[in-house]
Amino acid sequence: MDQDSLPYYQIPDTPEVYHAGTVIARMIDGLGFRYYWATEGLRTEDLAFKPNEDARTTDYTLDHIHGLCRVVLNTAKKVPHEASSANSNLSFAKKRQQTLLMLKEASDIFRSSDPDTIEDFEIIFKRGKSESVVPLWNLINGPIADAIWHVGQIVSFRRSSGNPMDSRVSVFQGKLRKP
Repeated sequence: MDQDSLPYYQIPDTPEVYHAGTVIARMIDGLGFRYYWATEGLRTEDLAFKPNEDARTTDYTLDHIHGLCRVVLNTAKKVPHEASSANSNLSFAKKRQQTLLMLKEASDIFRSSDPDTIEDFEIIFKRGKSESVVPLWNLINGPIADAIWHVGQIVSFRRSSGNPMDSRVSVFQGKLRKP
C-alpha cells in the first residue's frame, strides 16, 4: 500500500447516528487524522530529533503511539493485548502505515457495533498467564487520549527540527484548507 492510499488524509464523514460506538469511532478518527498529518513528510532528521538529551526521539514516540493504537485495536477486536517491541524494528513508513490501518480498523469496528452491547468491550491486558480487565471507559482517557497527547509532541518536535506540519491542516474541519 502506498502512502496516497492510507486512511485519514481527511476525516471520514460523520456517522448518521449517535451512540457510544460512533462516538468512540469519531475520537479514533480524530486521532487518525492528526497522526496522518503529524507524520506526513517526516524526514530522517525529524525521526532522530529530541528536544534535549534526557528526552526521547520522535521515532521512539512513534513506537509508543503504535503500541497505544494496538491496544485500541485489540480492544475493538475483543482480544487480549500483549506488550510487544516488534514495532521498534519497523521502518518509519511501515510503522506509519500499520498505525493508520489499526486506527481505521478499530474505528470501523466501533462504528458498526451494536449500541446495546457496548459494555461487552473491555481492555484486556495479558502478561504471561495472567490477565487484567479494565472497563472500556479507560480506553478514552488512557490509550486514545495518550496517543493524541503524543501526536501533539510529534507536531512540536517536527516544528523544532525545522519541518513544521502543513499549515493547511484543519483539525477542526478534519481536512486540508484550500490554498
